Order: sequence, then structure tokens, then C-alpha cells
Amino acid sequence: MRCRTGRAAALLLLALPGAAAAPPVPLSVSASYNVLRNGGHVAVMHETFEASGSSYRIVSETHAVGLLALFAPRPLRVTSSGWLTGAGLTPQYYEHKRGEDDPRRIRAEFDWEEAQLKVRRSGRSETLPLPPGTQDQLSIMYQFMYLAPDRPQLLQLSRTNGRRLEQHRYTVRAGVEIETALGPMTTVHLVRQHHPEESGVEIWLAPQKHYLPVRLLVLEDGGARFEQVITKLETKP
Repeated sequence: MRCRTGRAAALLLLALPGAAAAPPVPLSVSASYNVLRNGGHVAVMHETFEASGSSYRIVSETHAVGLLALFAPRPLRVTSSGWLTGAGLTPQYYEHKRGEDDPRRIRAEFDWEEAQLKVRRSGRSETLPLPPGTQDQLSIMYQFMYLAPDRPQLLQLSRTNGRRLEQHRYTVRAGVEIETALGPMTTVHLVRQHHPEESGVEIWLAPQKHYLPVRLLVLEDGGARFEQVITKLETKP
């Protein structure tokens, strides 16, 4: 199975004909972000990435702050786990929940042998075709460490949020300077190409930080603006 998943992940790189060689990928990442809604601070997010042998695990926990904490006292916990290949991450399991009894719990299982994605949400199950190189909503942010997309080009990715499959197409622009809580950074700026009824997404990756995301912007079609901005980032080889 690893052979097939390796080939599937490698196909993702074909979408990046000019991608530079990635720097050595860390085995451990710890990151923290502030989450803003329309400019107001609504949550803090803590993430860990751990790689060991041929496998990986990512855990993301988001804790509401301020008034929102009264309505969402339990943290949102998102996990992704799977295999490591020469081309990066090959997810096996993805989960999104607020506690074990969350009725809106979402789970996705990647069956690479049968090329099927099995999603479970709100007590319902569905099986979808699984395109080569598909990432989940969490693993995609760490797959950039393996792609190092730092030349102007079009990046195409298949992604699932545990509810459905989506094809994301990003324009890529390198050398974009931004200010962060960690100081000024030269970033690679990804902008999702989308229809008017879809959410707009922009991602800023830091090449000097293994192409990890240091800022994320989501513009919903209803007008809400969500931002995720880095406050802490530590890596270990």
C-alpha cells in the first residue's frame, strides 16, 4: 500500500513544474495562532506536528476567548494522521469534533487501495472517489513543507474538510513581505481561484520557516472575514 500512496502523493508534485527543492523537513512543529473574526480576537489555536518513522500525526486545538467562550466552552479538536512518503503526507484518518459526544463530529477515512474517501458526519456516511494526492483540511497546511512552492505558478490541490471533496487552485507569488508577531517575514503568497459563491482563501507561507503558514485569510461569501495569524512557531529537526 505504501508504494501506491507514494505514487499518489508524487502526482501532486506534477502540479508544480517549477517547485524548488524543499529544505529538510522538521520532525516536530509547535505553532500557536490568534484567530480573528472581522478584526476581533475570538480564539487561540495551538497545533503540533509529529513525524516518526513512516507516519505522522497533527493535532490542532482551538479555544474560544471572550464572549464566544460562553457559547463554545469546549475546544475544537482537529486531528490528521497517516503515512510519510518521499512526496510528503498521505492522510489515513481525519477527525473534527468538540468532545467525544459531539453530534456534529466529522470523520474521514482515506482508502488509497480502493481510491475511496469515506466520510462520516452527523451520523451519516458517504463514500466518495479519492483523487491522487488528496489532503485533508489540516494536513494540507503541512504538506507545503514538502512542496516548497516558491515560484510564480498555479498550484492545484485536492482537499477534503470531512464533508466533501474540493479542488483548490491557487496562484502563487513569492517575495511578499508581511509583518508578524515574530517579526517581518518574506513569504510565498497563495490566493485561491474561486467562484463568487465559494469562500476566498489566501495563505502566506514562510520559506525561512520550512514553508509553514504564518497567516491565513478566509473571506466567506456572506462577507465574514476570518484570519489566523502566527504568534509562536518552534521546530525541531
